Amino acid sequence: MAIGEKPLSYGEKQYLSLITFGSAKLPAATDLAAALRNNTQAVAGADGQVIIKMDKTGHWVYGADQTEIDKDGLWAVNPFSFTHGYIAWGEGEVLSEKMVPITEPLPELEPAPPQAKRGWESQVGMSVQCVDGDDKGVEARYSVTSVGGKKAMHALAMLVAEQIEKDQAHPVALVKLANDHYQHKSYGRVYTPVFNVQDWISLEGEGNASPSEGEPVRRRRG
Repeated sequence: MAIGEKPLSYGEKQYLSLITFGSAKLPAATDLAAALRNNTQAVAGADGQVIIKMDKTGHWVYGADQTEIDKDGLWAVNPFSFTHGYIAWGEGEVLSEKMVPITEPLPELEPAPPQAKRGWESQVGMSVQCVDGDDKGVEARYSVTSVGGKKAMHALAMLVAEQIEKDQAHPVALVKLANDHYQHKSYGRVYTPVFNVQDWISLEGEGNASPSEGEPVRRRRG
């Protein structure tokens, strides 16, 4: 950027070269928005994606090396990627997983694998892509079974549904990944995810003409 040049706001920026999920057409707004609103429950990482998660210390990390994210980075949320379903965990490994798009009914279940420690657990998820910051270009899948994680996902889904209903041209949330916490009487400090929505962009990566201030999506244990 040249000296004296005014930096672009989120709404004025374009992420055209980075958004890779913009080739599909947005489904009927009523269908997608209704599905997002009606589900509080999301598929394993797709090809080219890494797994992103918030660890027990409240840090967001991704990949096999558990790379810590750039806290100031911006992540684009794919509005088509919300999924819901079930997962069965063994001793540190996934025994079985049944996930479908949020627009479809929950999958039918047979008995959980006998080695599953807690049987079938409900799970939600979404895909994100870093469009600004040190992790620029990283595509990741976030899936969660915890109460705090599912509440945060549900809150974000509600915002996406609202945005689709009022502005189908800019359905992609740009978020910063943060955390919140509460004090558990048995486990001590427990961290929960926070998705701070900064702005909304189009599926082609074009910014909104009227950038928003960015309200945090927070959910505390109630």
